[in-house]
Amino acid sequence: MTDGDTGERNDAAADRSTVLLRGGLAVVLLAAVGATGGWLLAGKDEPTAAPPAAAERLPSATGTPGAARSTPGRSAPAAPRTTGPSRSAGLTVPEVIGEDFTDARDELREKRLGWRLVFGRGTGTTVERTSPQVGTEVQPGRTVTLYVSGPAPTATVPDVVGDDCDDAADELVDEGFYPQYRTGKTGTVSRQDPAGDGTGRWNDQVSIWCGDVPEDDGSASPTP
Repeated sequence: MTDGDTGERNDAAADRSTVLLRGGLAVVLLAAVGATGGWLLAGKDEPTAAPPAAAERLPSATGTPGAARSTPGRSAPAAPRTTGPSRSAGLTVPEVIGEDFTDARDELREKRLGWRLVFGRGTGTTVERTSPQVGTEVQPGRTVTLYVSGPAPTATVPDVVGDDCDDAADELVDEGFYPQYRTGKTGTVSRQDPAGDGTGRWNDQVSIWCGDVPEDDGSASPTP
């Protein structure tokens, strides 16, 4: 009796162990399946990471992609300035040798060149030489000296009283005289010396008084 009960109890214990073992395996299996399913579900809902994007190319001020942008407040260094030789503007002393000095003077004026007359002791009124020499490259406004073969010829002094000072000076120069300003270079000519219609020679000076002439214009010698 005792042995029979003991055998039954041992068989029952063995059956319970088998059940418990199977139950434990089932729990472990279910846990594993649950974890796998949870991972799959979590992986399905989670967004896939995007691949690293290429560096964005910034547009330039002109809208061209990828162009370099200028740095505010900075500018490119200026190119060094070089000083080149001056140019003659294509001007040369004209061929005036042998011409009458009045024609030679007019030719210089047309070319925007100044002139200076130097009269000689021979005869005639022709140009013997120039300085600078004929054909020399010159700048506009350059004074060219004309050497005339004979002495200064006579000329009639123009009457410039009442004329504007600038106009009076131009007229005197046209007739071969040089204005000498006594009271400035603006206003109307109120007096001249020598008087108009008198006789003089080329290169003579003619004094003119322009504007309001003071009572004491300095032309008279002071009394000691």
